[in-house]
Amino acid sequence: MPQHYPFSAVLGCEADDLDDMGLALVLTTIAPEIGGVLVRGEKGTAKSTTVRALAAVLPPVSVYADDRFSIDPADPASTSPDGPFDADAEVLTRSVRLVELPVGATEDRVLGSLHLEKALSQGAVEYEPGLLARSHRGILYVDEVNLLHDHLVDLLLDAAAMGRVTIERDGVSVEHAARFVLIGTMNPEEGELRPQLLDRFGLTVEVAAPREPALRAEVVRRRMAFDLDPAGFGDRYRDLDRALTERVSTARDHLPKVRLGEAALLKIAEVCAAFEVDGLRADIVTARTAVAHAAWQGRDEVTRADIRRAALLSLPHRRRRNPFDAPGLDEDLLDQLLGDDELPPEPPEGPAPDDEPDDELGPESAGDSGPSEPDLGPESGEDSGPSEGPSEPPSDPGRQEDRAPEQPEPMTSGPGGDQPGDVVKAAAAYKPRLLTVDGLGEGAAGKRSRALARSGRRVGATTGDSGSLHLVETLMAAAGKQSTRERVGTRVALRSDDLRVAVREGREANLVLFCVDASGSMAARKRMTQVKTAVLSLLMDAYRRRDKVGLITFRGADAELVLPPTHSVEIAARRLDELPAGGRTPLAGGLLEAATVLQRERLRDPRLRPLLVVVTDGRATDGADAVARSLRAAEHLAGLRVTTVVVDGESGPLRLGLAVRLAEVLGAEHLPVTEVTAEALTSPVDRTSPVRRSA
Repeated sequence: MPQHYPFSAVLGCEADDLDDMGLALVLTTIAPEIGGVLVRGEKGTAKSTTVRALAAVLPPVSVYADDRFSIDPADPASTSPDGPFDADAEVLTRSVRLVELPVGATEDRVLGSLHLEKALSQGAVEYEPGLLARSHRGILYVDEVNLLHDHLVDLLLDAAAMGRVTIERDGVSVEHAARFVLIGTMNPEEGELRPQLLDRFGLTVEVAAPREPALRAEVVRRRMAFDLDPAGFGDRYRDLDRALTERVSTARDHLPKVRLGEAALLKIAEVCAAFEVDGLRADIVTARTAVAHAAWQGRDEVTRADIRRAALLSLPHRRRRNPFDAPGLDEDLLDQLLGDDELPPEPPEGPAPDDEPDDELGPESAGDSGPSEPDLGPESGEDSGPSEGPSEPPSDPGRQEDRAPEQPEPMTSGPGGDQPGDVVKAAAAYKPRLLTVDGLGEGAAGKRSRALARSGRRVGATTGDSGSLHLVETLMAAAGKQSTRERVGTRVALRSDDLRVAVREGREANLVLFCVDASGSMAARKRMTQVKTAVLSLLMDAYRRRDKVGLITFRGADAELVLPPTHSVEIAARRLDELPAGGRTPLAGGLLEAATVLQRERLRDPRLRPLLVVVTDGRATDGADAVARSLRAAEHLAGLRVTTVVVDGESGPLRLGLAVRLAEVLGAEHLPVTEVTAEALTSPVDRTSPVRRSA
């Protein structure tokens, strides 16, 4: 009885009319060297269901029965650490594996490790394969890949690009093949991948739930039918899935025969250059994807249509210039670059005799190096065809460089008014100083505050059977139990409960909660531009350090939680950009709202330590006793014992110093807004009060 949801059913279309997600998944299974697929989309859009259904429609693979590394018996060049295998070794045919990598996986689980108990008790060096070995010739799926630690993502992408894994650790030296289809899914609201890691994925697609009621009803109808009778529902789509399997197999066989001509290669280079992507990975991936698409369509040569589909899948996520840029591609510009006419056919070489047509086309792009190496075409100096696009592509309206810089408009609302304020933009972000949480935490791995972690400086040991072995502590734990155990000669008798792994001090991610004064007093002297720039810079820093962020603003009559704590720093930056300034200053309301949010988040995740950043000039103008209420609110907030930084937005020759007093009541660090930048750490400053500096 099939328990998987049929691939054809979840796509809702036949093979000739695949959407971007279905096409990207199919193409990367035809040519795994494309580098995998990243699927971005809101929750509840069947991302995981589609990926799990994909494995069932892929052609089965043949493996040796006793091989844990799944090499291909038909490939004499394949080697396995479990080999070599005799000619009469048992061979099995099985379905393609879908290996799921948990977000909390360790490096040992991914790469494999030494079997600690056997190594210490028997003196045997035995390597336990990890998830990369298990996923060879299959699919490696990472749900919520944006929450996976950066070094693991880098490790996976390197393995996917190289096709092999080399392990040199714990006295073990092992190398094995690891050719798999890497698929990651993520919800952008939970945080983004760093642009450097995003670029390493071959293809990226955006998915969203349909808005048409009829389509939504059909999705619900199919899901309920599957839940009631999985076997019967699978039978309805078995023929479509079988046809898809046969077509994928045919496309794989046809892939080496597809020709990437000189004109097509130059067109790919022209498109990538026009969109100003960094490096040459975009050109390589686009070429490989275009070849795979041509094989999928049964063509012998890459066409304009192949390049267009390839560019739409491989380029959008490579055009990001900073973490807050949304992926996207100007399709009108793409069509202008590709032109309306089909690519010209490859001309024959001039010196070749007319009676030898088989040699005129030159070396094929397939060969031993695969379809990714293009045919260089003729060298006779003939033009490979006119350029279809303009010599200078028109400006892309989506690029920041083509837009005139937006100047902040003058503020019209006074410090004490209640009318809506104007919106000003932040200037270019800069590198801020590092703000950290006091003490030693145990939160998720990150790059901000000191914490116990799996990597870093060794500071102790604990029980466990995975991780870095602490040999001395392991032997000490077993020493007092030797009299009660059977021993072989003088060898130490070890048990699994004796094993101790190292405890290390590294860095953790934190919750960075911003509480920003957006009142009229901050609008005076154009302070809001300076304040927004400082907060934007701190947001950029939080993005790089894998922090969770939240945003509270207070102006007019009350405070508002503009953005509940989230990993999506992009949303926080967008809310900050839209933040108006003006009205009175309900400082007490802002502090109390911050206390409420911090208490709620502490209940949700006690290990996630918060860092509160209060951005204000210290003024409170929402009533006769506003200052006294603000100080009482500060005392209440101080009772939570949260590491707090007061970023003082006050400027000008006449300063009241109210933010300094607020910092004293909060037990917080006082930091003038002009000194948020890291450059201020090395510049002489003149301050009226001391400030604790974070290393």
